[in-house]
Amino acid sequence: MTVGQINPQLLLAVPLAPLAGAAIAGLLGTKFLGNIVGRKTSHSVTILGVLIAMIISIYTLMAVLDGASFNGTIYQWMDVAGLKLEVGFQIDSLSAMMMCVVTFVSLMVHIYTIGYMAEDEGYNRFFSYISLFTFSMLMLVMSNNFLQLFFGWEAVGLVSYLLIGFWYTKPTAIFANMKAFLVNRVGDFGFILGIGLIVAYTNSMNYSEVFANKDILLHGVLPGTDWMLVTVACICLFIGAMGKSAQFPLHVWLPDSMEGPTPISALIHAATMVTAGIFMVARMSPLFELSDTALSFILVIGAITALFMGFMGIIQNDIKRVVAYSTLSQLGYMTVALGASAYSVAVFHLMTHAFFKALLFLGAGSVIMGMHHDQDIRNMGGLRKYMKITWITSLVGSLALIGTPFFSGFYSKDSIIEAVQSSHLAGAGFAQFSVLAGVFVTAFYSFRMYFLVFHGKENFGKAHAEHGHDDHHAADAHADDHDAHEHHGLAPGQKPHESPWVITLPLILLAIPSALIGYFTIEPMLHGSFFKDAIFVAGQHEAMQTLTEEFHEVGGALGMAIHSLTSLPFWLAVAGVATSYLFYMVKPEIPAALKKNLSFIYTLLDNKYYMDKFNDVVFAGGARLLGGGLWNIGDKGLIDGLIVNGSAKLVAWSSRAIRTIQTGYIYHYAFVMILGVLGFLIYFMPNPFTK
Repeated sequence: MTVGQINPQLLLAVPLAPLAGAAIAGLLGTKFLGNIVGRKTSHSVTILGVLIAMIISIYTLMAVLDGASFNGTIYQWMDVAGLKLEVGFQIDSLSAMMMCVVTFVSLMVHIYTIGYMAEDEGYNRFFSYISLFTFSMLMLVMSNNFLQLFFGWEAVGLVSYLLIGFWYTKPTAIFANMKAFLVNRVGDFGFILGIGLIVAYTNSMNYSEVFANKDILLHGVLPGTDWMLVTVACICLFIGAMGKSAQFPLHVWLPDSMEGPTPISALIHAATMVTAGIFMVARMSPLFELSDTALSFILVIGAITALFMGFMGIIQNDIKRVVAYSTLSQLGYMTVALGASAYSVAVFHLMTHAFFKALLFLGAGSVIMGMHHDQDIRNMGGLRKYMKITWITSLVGSLALIGTPFFSGFYSKDSIIEAVQSSHLAGAGFAQFSVLAGVFVTAFYSFRMYFLVFHGKENFGKAHAEHGHDDHHAADAHADDHDAHEHHGLAPGQKPHESPWVITLPLILLAIPSALIGYFTIEPMLHGSFFKDAIFVAGQHEAMQTLTEEFHEVGGALGMAIHSLTSLPFWLAVAGVATSYLFYMVKPEIPAALKKNLSFIYTLLDNKYYMDKFNDVVFAGGARLLGGGLWNIGDKGLIDGLIVNGSAKLVAWSSRAIRTIQTGYIYHYAFVMILGVLGFLIYFMPNPFTK
């Protein structure tokens, strides 16, 4: 690898190494080819493949920092009337950073899975799936054209379907993976429309060529309307991101995807699939910067998601669902940053969030193992004494999540709040309120979970029938990660236990960047030249310029953290933690009274703002009504009734009519022949009244 140019063969090994591991584990390690290789071989080859990809990714990032880059075709599939369909890579600071994040988190999940899935019959199949998922995500982030982007986009969706429904004998898992698949198809329909518009007017799928011809999109209008072509194309692309990155109202699939094993919750919902939409919008920044309308749309959607999904986390009692709604809220923060034209801040939060959210998910999995697969946080308490490593690492993840000064989440989250304050787009005021209110909400639900799990009195090893129907996920809380008929929870007298090293090692390795990486990377990534060739910001959007000026005024990363101690976001976070401690450690009767007196709010949150019911009545019900009408009128009435049965009835009627004159008597036939001859004579006889 030389400065200025990156070896394409070496780049090709990055996605292919995990693919090779997935193929070996998936084909040779399953019943498909007779279980030729065992568990040890399956996890070894997949981990080795991801490790190779991570090493090359780090090497590539170092080369990019030295000025190297690559943008070229690896393989040309076909050329259709000048439109080239290719496999190619674009390696710059954005893709190199994403490669490192994806491979590192994936490696941690692979190692973690050895311990977490040790007793599962689908062990080899699971390793094959997560390695295949890593390949798909790498193809997405490394792409230099829309065809490969769409391939990676759909591939991660397909593998997530397989992973969410990994326990395919569980009805809830099958429902969840089908829901994820269908909701993402809605977003992907908009995504492919956006790609189609861009390709139709630029006649290219290559990013560089499309960006070079962006004036065509800027000055064009959608046929039959007066809508700017670039605005329509960008909104369509973002609808794809709304599905993949779970933005309101296409967010409904993500909480239910917790039906899959915990390792995939970390892999899909931390660093990979759900961040694909954020990455895509950042990559398409030269196009989105042409339309303030599209940016305002993004800003408002992100603000709604950041605030209202945070509210949902407050009432959850399933430990994984608390973290899932946290993911939704943080994705909303990233989307708000995109709408404020602070693309680098969005990607920066994507990176920091990947580490601490993967840490929180894997920490939740460690707790679930220690509690013998009980996920209800009301049945926990006092685990700090029994699971010290899980406790400390979960505390680090929680502090990073709420934006504690000096932790990685602080630098990215605070930068988003400041960027929104500098935006003058329509909807910026609402977005500013949402991200500020979200600070309190995030701190409240994060430490509610932390206190109920690790502090307070020990509630495990008891009968918890009184929870009954309190929680809308009570039925799932004990049956999420293993067969519903297996015993869940600690029996009387049993105590929780710390997880084995294959579980705790990834927690420790993820806790380090969760605490430190923001401090060391904020200056080059946000206020330096790290993204200068990868992200474009128009001159009229001043959020990043204002952020940089303020960053240098306060004295860099250290000064930013110290200055924040007097800022509103810091005290909102402190208030959230303090309120949570008061409610759940000191005066637990307060939340019980609030739930009783504000039952209408609890009911609204408990029913997820009735979004599922709305979708079921309007869309699913409409589809059933339309399908029933088409079946009754079209299939049953027109096709079966008129065409099939009608033709049969016509033949039968004709046969009956003809049978009446087919008597077999010769004089009847002779009479008909005479009538026929008479008819011919009359028809052909000349008219005597004409000359």
